[in-house]
Amino acid sequence: MRVTELAKAMETTPDTVRYYTRIGLIEPTKSPNNGYKIYSVKVQQRLKFILSARQLDFSVDEIKKILAESDNGHTACPLVREIVEHRLTQTEKQFQTTLLLREKLKSAIDEWQHKPNKTPTGHMICHLIDSFTMN
Repeated sequence: MRVTELAKAMETTPDTVRYYTRIGLIEPTKSPNNGYKIYSVKVQQRLKFILSARQLDFSVDEIKKILAESDNGHTACPLVREIVEHRLTQTEKQFQTTLLLREKLKSAIDEWQHKPNKTPTGHMICHLIDSFTMN
């Protein structure tokens, strides 16, 4: 299977296939007849794994580590669990930060609802932000 065929089969772009080839995550063979890169079914399965991992927000470096474990004959499942647990912790922190920001924004809207617009002065840019109280 050539680049465009693999891309179509994986519902991705040829550039994506070329990128993962260039960084060494997938390795085609070269056709002895014409020198074209040929992607085997095994490579197709590997690309499917890579694309699935990217959909779960695994970084390219994390995918490289996972593939290295597998390529060395070791199970990558403990590493995957560790990465996902770490990612979940980060996501929870980010979510809490986003909830706090949401409350600050709602508070700002409430506080600014009936305040007039003012022309900036030498000491003030926007009185709404300048006077915002962090509750």
